[in-house]
Amino acid sequence: MKVDVVLGLQWGDEGKGKIVDFLSPKYDVVARFQGGPNAGHSLHFEGKSYVLHSIPSGIFHSDKANIIGNGVVLDPITFRSEIVALLNEYPYIKNNLYISRKTHLILPTHRVLDAASEASKGKTKIGSTLKGIGPTYMDKTGRNGLRVGDTLTKQFKDKYHSLVKKHKRLISNYDFDYDIAEKEKEWFEAVEFMHQFQIVDSEFLINKYISDKKLILAEGAQGTLLDIDFGTYPYVTSSSTVSAGACIGLGIAPNKLGDIYGIFKSYTTRVGSGPFPTELFDEDGTKLQNLGNEIGATTGRARRCGWLDLVALKYTVLINGITKLILTKADVLTGFDTIKLAVAYKINGEETTEFPYDIEQDIEPIYKEFPSWKFDKDIKSYEKMPLEFKNYVRFIEDFVGAPVNIISVGPDRSETIFRS
Repeated sequence: MKVDVVLGLQWGDEGKGKIVDFLSPKYDVVARFQGGPNAGHSLHFEGKSYVLHSIPSGIFHSDKANIIGNGVVLDPITFRSEIVALLNEYPYIKNNLYISRKTHLILPTHRVLDAASEASKGKTKIGSTLKGIGPTYMDKTGRNGLRVGDTLTKQFKDKYHSLVKKHKRLISNYDFDYDIAEKEKEWFEAVEFMHQFQIVDSEFLINKYISDKKLILAEGAQGTLLDIDFGTYPYVTSSSTVSAGACIGLGIAPNKLGDIYGIFKSYTTRVGSGPFPTELFDEDGTKLQNLGNEIGATTGRARRCGWLDLVALKYTVLINGITKLILTKADVLTGFDTIKLAVAYKINGEETTEFPYDIEQDIEPIYKEFPSWKFDKDIKSYEKMPLEFKNYVRFIEDFVGAPVNIISVGPDRSETIFRS
């Protein structure tokens, strides 16, 4: 049985949480393969709203196994607060949530390092969420990291204090005040809390599920344009957000991958710093922000908004090998007279449809205009949607070379249309 993957094709915030929750009923297992609590997946159903930072978005289905994979970095404090907020209503979580023994841990000093490093950059800061993600992945690749499995050994405290000592030496290079005493106490309590859950060798577990012909969905965080290799470096995250990252982040072979679902908004957004060719600074940009409620689920920061960039989207479809596209926030564009799609870039007087190595250079987007549409959010079939919208979808499909199979027309689980 193949493992399907769902991931974002822009700079994150595409609506992955809702889509994973929506798709979960057809799967037996949902496994998060990378990222940390810098990602916030928002879910809305039955009049309730939730934001998940570390827990897979299949957690609200009691008959599904949910795995936090080895590619994730986990903050025990954040994890505990997420769980506590859910346990009374969903007590089964303790039975269907698994944590990889190889998952790396975010320490309080990782967060201090993140804040100190970002503060030192001044105007050149990258827009970090200050959750300690970057320093944790640096320790992982530098072979200094502390993993979930370490917390079950006699050497745990020694390893912890050795790593903290190293962090303090690094922090001393910055003019940065900090006190971790309270956070450290809270962190150790949260580690003990974490031990209530099933800590497993997740690569063996997930491959057993594959052998048993279980249906598995791998859930990514952030978006492809934030990938450490293929994103808009250095304004990126610290992990592999692309489909190949599911193999590394879960311990599965490439030939075990099935459908690759790529999620994109009907427009483009970005949080924090970094280049953004189609960003709007006019009334249309403000309108997208307001109609789309573009506020970061993790940071609370307003998202920058612009028209959909098909040059970037075609690139991310290529990198991921997308087999099925999922279009979200189609309802937001109903408030416009004219909609634009960027179909090329003009760089130094030359037009190109290839996403360049450097998008910090002077880029002029070349737009194609489309009439907007109006539709009732109660529409449940693609066939009943307006012709203008269908033409817009058809143009995107032809341009990027992948079919749109699912369309989201609102935040709620029920506001989703399958296209046959």
